[in-house]
This record gives sequence, C-alpha cells and structure tokens, in this order.
Amino acid sequence: MAASGSKPDPKDAIVNALIELAGERHWEDIPLADVATRANVTLSTFRDLFPSKGAVLAAFLRKIDKIVLDGAPAPGDEPAKERLIAVLRRRLDALAPYKVGLEGIHEWARRDPFAAVALNKLMINSMRFMLEAAGIDSEGPVGALKLQGLVIAWRRVMRTWFSDDDPELAATLSVLDRELTRGGRFIAHAEDLNRLTAPLISIARALFERRHMDSAQPHEDDARPGA
Repeated sequence: MAASGSKPDPKDAIVNALIELAGERHWEDIPLADVATRANVTLSTFRDLFPSKGAVLAAFLRKIDKIVLDGAPAPGDEPAKERLIAVLRRRLDALAPYKVGLEGIHEWARRDPFAAVALNKLMINSMRFMLEAAGIDSEGPVGALKLQGLVIAWRRVMRTWFSDDDPELAATLSVLDRELTRGGRFIAHAEDLNRLTAPLISIARALFERRHMDSAQPHEDDARPGA
C-alpha cells in the first residue's frame, strides 16, 4: 500500500482502472486512452507499462494469485478436495472487491470465442498455482487434465458467485463442492488409465528411440571406402 500522500503505483492504478471500466462498459468499448485517464496516467506511461488490455488483465490475475498464495498456509493432512476448497475460498475473498468488473469480463468471454481462449490460457496459469498451494500435483498429462478441468469448474462457480449476495457464499460453495467432487471422480479414472498405459507408452518410446538410433548409424556398405 502506498504511504499517505504518496502517488499511487501506476501499474496498480491501471489495473484497477481497467477492472472498474469493465464493470461499466463492454470490454470492446474501453479504449486504452480511457483506461489511462481513469488511472490518472499518461498514455505514454500506459504504453511503457503494458502493451495491451490483455496484459493488464494478466497482471490483475497475478495480483490475485499473489494475495492468495501469500495467505496460504502449508498444505495439511486434510483431503485434497478440502485443501483446494480452502484455497479457492481465499481466491473468492480476494476477488470480491472486483466482482462487478469481473462479471463484465466473463460476459465478454462468452461473446467472443477468441477472448474465451485467451482468458482460458490465463486461468490455466493461475489455477496451476492454486493446485500447488493445495499440495496437488499439476504436472504431466493428468496434471493438464486437472488444470483444464479446474478452469471449467471455476467458470461455473463464478457464474453462481456473480449473483450470490450471501456473505457466507452458501450457493457458491455448494457449486464449488459439487464441481470438485465431479472433477475428482474424472481425475481418478484418468490416473487409473495413466497407470495402466504408462508401461505401454514407455515400451513404445524405447522402441522408437532404438529405431531412431539404428537409422542414424551408417550401414556397413556406406562406411566402406569407395562405396
């Protein structure tokens, strides 16, 4: 937080300005100049700090990630789902001041498939750290399934959260619990399949590498002088 009387950090000012404007207008109707004006910075300063509105949105998500991770205790002995619920509940608390703007951004992603793809990529990066904060592995093929599944589940949770005015977030947390239970069953099947197929994949990889090495070696006729 800036000291009393000091000038606000321009990066934070730009991030906050864009999220505010996203709650007032369609994303497509927010010029960069208006973001700069709301943030009380010059357009030149904006350009020095961010190349686009998408980059500002990515900075916002990193800001939220940091808030969650800074407040995350070391994973305990609770079941993985309970640990993840605790992490994501902290994420909802961190997002609460920006709720109106975030709803506008999610509506933009629903209107624009390219926006949906870009936002999905940003959310996968965020959710990787949420899983790690909960002590859940996010690497490898099964980790990729966990990440994409969690992003899809989070999108459904957010849709409920936008209209949930209960301070305890009962409806939102109910959806979160249901989505994580469903996702957990799917991941369990994927992990079983991965265990069954891993030996076959290892054999196939070894055969491919051996064949590649054999093809790279010169034949006897090719090695003979004058051949």
